[in-house]
Amino acid sequence: MIEVCDISLRIGQHEILHDIHFCVEKGKILGIIGPNGSGKSTLIKVISRLLVPSSGMVTVDGREISAYSPKMLARKMAVVSQEGFAPLPITVREAVAMGRYPYHRLFRSNVARDAEAIQRALMRTGLTGLADQPLEKLSGGERQRAAIACALAQEPEVLLLDEPTTYLDIGYQIGILDVVREWRQETGGTAVLVLHDLNLAAQYCDCLLLMENGKITQYGGVEEIIEANLLAGVYGVKPLVITHPNLHLPQILLERSS
Repeated sequence: MIEVCDISLRIGQHEILHDIHFCVEKGKILGIIGPNGSGKSTLIKVISRLLVPSSGMVTVDGREISAYSPKMLARKMAVVSQEGFAPLPITVREAVAMGRYPYHRLFRSNVARDAEAIQRALMRTGLTGLADQPLEKLSGGERQRAAIACALAQEPEVLLLDEPTTYLDIGYQIGILDVVREWRQETGGTAVLVLHDLNLAAQYCDCLLLMENGKITQYGGVEEIIEANLLAGVYGVKPLVITHPNLHLPQILLERSS
């Protein structure tokens, strides 16, 4: 589905990404983890064509992303940045409706299908009651959910979410990740998530990509990546890795160094 082929990115004298290569199978959820400044958000921008790599390429369904027109790529892929929506003087419904732009032709649109997709996205993200509220009156977390709803209304095959749980409390963090998982189950879509919370990454992702200093340190299954010595080498703090009593997945506890 997605193949990142030997991507490197240099800005001035600084190499931001170095020799990044991995594949994401259709229908999988990939979590990108790593410390601040490791290149996670930059990698999302390269995959989404917001940044052009210095070398290498990204393909979706075997086709290089540069070969897609903007509208065709938008039908394939939806992106949510960690900033979400700005506090604009438009309603939540109007903001979510922007996700339907890739399907509009000159003076033509499928009004019924647009309305259905918008309403479904509002319901999935718990925003139905706020649909007519202006974005500028919403909290940061509510605007983040509106940005995710806009991406869902886009009906993409791929979701790229850069820290989708930013500004959200614990309940909404789980709720949004549940939405992503349900979307994957219903549509067979593929998701790539940048996450800081390693426990949530372990619970919701099929595989993990661990980055450090613009490079891939390790790419593999959850049990392979959520490993105390490996994480200690990257984060500088050795965690206690335990098994979740219900999910039977590795989870992390931290303890004071002294």
